[in-house]
Amino acid sequence: MAGRADLSNGSGGPTVVRRAAELSARRADWRRAGERIALVATMGGIHDGHLALVKKARALADRTIVSLYVNPRQFAPGEDLARYPRDEAGDRARLAGVDLLFAPSDAEIFGEGFATTVTVDGVTEGLCGPERPGHFGGVATVVAKLLLMVLPDFALFGEKDYQQLLMVRRLVADLAIPVDIVNVPTVREADGLACSSRNAFLVETDRAIAVRLNQVLGEIVRRLEAREASVAEALAWGRAELEGAGFSRLDYLSLCDAETLAPLGALEGPARILAAVRLGSLRLIDNMPVAPPKS
Repeated sequence: MAGRADLSNGSGGPTVVRRAAELSARRADWRRAGERIALVATMGGIHDGHLALVKKARALADRTIVSLYVNPRQFAPGEDLARYPRDEAGDRARLAGVDLLFAPSDAEIFGEGFATTVTVDGVTEGLCGPERPGHFGGVATVVAKLLLMVLPDFALFGEKDYQQLLMVRRLVADLAIPVDIVNVPTVREADGLACSSRNAFLVETDRAIAVRLNQVLGEIVRRLEAREASVAEALAWGRAELEGAGFSRLDYLSLCDAETLAPLGALEGPARILAAVRLGSLRLIDNMPVAPPKS
């Protein structure tokens, strides 16, 4: 890069940039060199799921940017904003191979007089939508802002947050933001629990309960794909299992169309089984693809 030192991508992690102006200057250097850019948007708490996104990003693009911003607008009142994991130094150390860590302040994202909220209808209206009022508007607003600040060729999102993934796809299509949204399959820990920054809050006794979510979803998928149960029967079995597993609450367990998230009463095409449960104040979500019957 002419006139600039190479960004560190060794064991110390990437160079940290906090201002949009410096981010723009770095991007301009890369564009002049004809390089493609990928973005992985995170709120920190870097885990193996994030690293899978980074790995895919580096395979697709010449330069990889990871954003680290705990977005206050996606937390509903009473949620865990104050105790959300924050360890920038630890996160940076895990991001060897990343070219730049964009870690803006609230003021940099939501400047004085900020008055815009981006909302996406349709795919956000069920599942987590009613349980977390304002959440998807907060996510959509920050994702749109980050995409327009970074202007990447690719943006990587995990399938673990499947409803969010579909919302981002709709957002990008509707606003004609010139970026390819790339999905990466859910990464799981050794016991099958989907990787999440919030897993750090699980004590040992809760962990034994939490893994039942993955196990129950997997058995529902097996029963549906083997045609051993109707959708109603499989969901009824799953609800009974989750309600008896020790979770404090089951928010939802639904079989939905894989593209629209419309609830399904029969398995006729690509589908997704999605669930959200609570363990005390901790909320866990997970989902799995369900293959349509073979003709």
